[in-house]
Amino acid sequence: MDAQIKEQLRFKFYRLTLQLNAVILLAALIVIAWFIAPEPYRIPLILVMILLEAYLSFNFTTRYRQSRLWLDEHADKEKPQ
Repeated sequence: MDAQIKEQLRFKFYRLTLQLNAVILLAALIVIAWFIAPEPYRIPLILVMILLEAYLSFNFTTRYRQSRLWLDEHADKEKPQ
């Protein structure tokens, strides 16, 4: 891999890592909100957070698959010995 491809890989990995961390954090916040949020706002808040998590999860999965395909195309091919 040349330097430009390594830099692109680093950026893709960084973006995916942040996105996965957001999904995990949002799942934890949903559980916390279930117990702490005020009663009239609890259900709407949790529903919005679930929808946001579903969108982020779908987006993460799509970008992960695209990054895997990109990496397969740009990976160094080992020469058989």
